[in-house]
Amino acid sequence: MILRRIFSPVKVARYLQMELSLAIAASAGAFVLYNLGLLSSGLPFSVAAILGSALAIFIAFRNNSAYGRWWEARTIWGGIINSSRAFARQVIANADNAAATGKVTAEQAEANKREIVYRTIAFAHALRLHLRRQTDPEEYRHLLPADEFTALQTKQNPPNMLLQTQGIRIKEAVRSEVLGPFDNISIEPTLASLNNHQGACERIKNTPLLRQYDFFTRLFLVVFIVLLPFCLVGDFQKINLPQLMPVISVLLAFVFATMGKVGEVNEDPFENRITDIPMTAMCNTIERDLREMLGETDLPIMVLPEDGYLW
Repeated sequence: MILRRIFSPVKVARYLQMELSLAIAASAGAFVLYNLGLLSSGLPFSVAAILGSALAIFIAFRNNSAYGRWWEARTIWGGIINSSRAFARQVIANADNAAATGKVTAEQAEANKREIVYRTIAFAHALRLHLRRQTDPEEYRHLLPADEFTALQTKQNPPNMLLQTQGIRIKEAVRSEVLGPFDNISIEPTLASLNNHQGACERIKNTPLLRQYDFFTRLFLVVFIVLLPFCLVGDFQKINLPQLMPVISVLLAFVFATMGKVGEVNEDPFENRITDIPMTAMCNTIERDLREMLGETDLPIMVLPEDGYLW
């Protein structure tokens, strides 16, 4: 996620290198052809105006839709943070109550709630890696029993399997009286909410924005960039400032290309890019908060923005 208010011109140019290269080439070509007399007159400016209006409509729709997807993804992960905290609170409070009433020993309660809470943290890390198509499970190895971690590596959907194991362990905790016979009634909906949040993330990940809007937006942008200098060259010649045409043409192309690129990079919020939602930081928040709820003081270092970006 980008936090800085001023962007590096070099990084912006990298994002737009194809569009800027095309704009510079088209502007230079129109300027040279007109001044060599090979182009008797430019195209009517109304051509660029009409095409620019159509392009603006496509870009506006795409950008609104892309931001909606990005914001929904951020809202879902906010729900994952809240559900994880609520789930940990329920498990910890109920296990501590069982120990206080003498149904189980303090050591049994402590071991059970630590295992379940750690698995909840592992779920967040596993979901982040699953959405980013990354394969580095070492990030949550320390949170799971060795045999469970090993078995998990053979599964196609590790976060889903972690939630299944979590449900089984909750039932076992009820049977062993670490949790009360009715505690599962309140805990299960919170656990189910994590399933719902995962499904919502996978829906965004696996369902792209309508490809026809993406294709035609890029097509109209290319046509606009190519035709724009040919629509401007005649007007600038009339005011005896033909040397300004390439500058203005590239500038206008830059504006439209930037607006188009904003929507393009925001429509997929789980690609591990600087424009994505900061899942690494949110997983770090979950781990710090839940381990603190267990009474631990040796917490992971807080993930902070680096050079204006939060991952």
